[in-house]
Amino acid sequence: MVLHFVEQIMRRALSVVMVLFVLSLMIFALARVVPGDPARMALGPSASQEQVTALAREMGLDQPVIVQYGRYITNALQGDLGQSLSSHRLVSQDIRDFLPATLELVVVTVILDLLIAIPLGVLTARHRNTWIDNLGRLFSMIGVTVPSFLFAIGLQLFAANFLPGWPLLGQVNFDLHAPAGPTGFLLVDSMIHGRLDVFTDALQHLLFPALALAMAGIGQITRIMRSAMIENQRKDHVLTLLSFGVPDYVVTFRYLLKLSSVAPLTIMGLEFASLIGNAFVVEMVFGWGGFASYGLNAILQKDLNALMAVVLISGLFFILANLVIDLVVSLIDPRLRFRGGQ
Repeated sequence: MVLHFVEQIMRRALSVVMVLFVLSLMIFALARVVPGDPARMALGPSASQEQVTALAREMGLDQPVIVQYGRYITNALQGDLGQSLSSHRLVSQDIRDFLPATLELVVVTVILDLLIAIPLGVLTARHRNTWIDNLGRLFSMIGVTVPSFLFAIGLQLFAANFLPGWPLLGQVNFDLHAPAGPTGFLLVDSMIHGRLDVFTDALQHLLFPALALAMAGIGQITRIMRSAMIENQRKDHVLTLLSFGVPDYVVTFRYLLKLSSVAPLTIMGLEFASLIGNAFVVEMVFGWGGFASYGLNAILQKDLNALMAVVLISGLFFILANLVIDLVVSLIDPRLRFRGGQ
């Protein structure tokens, strides 16, 4: 079993490399066919043609596309993602500055999904067709249908009217002089440096953006968890356990919960990956200034190096999330591991 599990990991790791290669090739090709001259956009309309030509030569845009791609991949494998045309800094440095903020926001969002959606799905399934079930389904429908930016604006209005002094913008109060490093995650760094005041303030700044982002996931995961619980309640082995007098709560939390968590965990992993690049609307509302906002700015400025790096990193998170979820699900449900081997 251990050898099969290791073989499965190696096979998935190889597929990760292949998918990243194809993704980088597609993004590089699309970035080159989009209308507009990157050198001209970087220098502005007032730059002379000689300056544009010189910058294009410096960026390697005068060389054949295959040469440009080979050069980009070689540099990327060494950690060099080029220079941003908008920030005029190394893209790798920009990513180190912006990515931790979005990762911290997304991690808290997924934790809220887990803490709210799973219990709510179990509760609605155990009280099927009652007022509790109806209220839970209404809540999940609102979460799925209402855009996240409306939740963000609503939470800001709520805080402004009923929570005076609650932070509405940014990641931390600048007067606190938050510690810089070593991880870039404010919550982690504040605990490392023993700054409980910074930790509390950063958590307050983080709560409402994470809740606004989590609402869609909570609604979707609650519905999936409820459906899985109701379906598994009809399985023969569950009915057998109940017929032998096993308490209902033991069957629910020891057997049904594990069996029904496969689909919600899959959705949760995909949501984590998608929010890395799709959280820009909530980041803009709360002035978060994270990786998603950086990616949006790269699109608007046609910053090729930054844009390719954002897409590659977002794709990498999707691939790694799929890999981790597949491995976790195979550990939860051995039947899936057997099917994978077959």
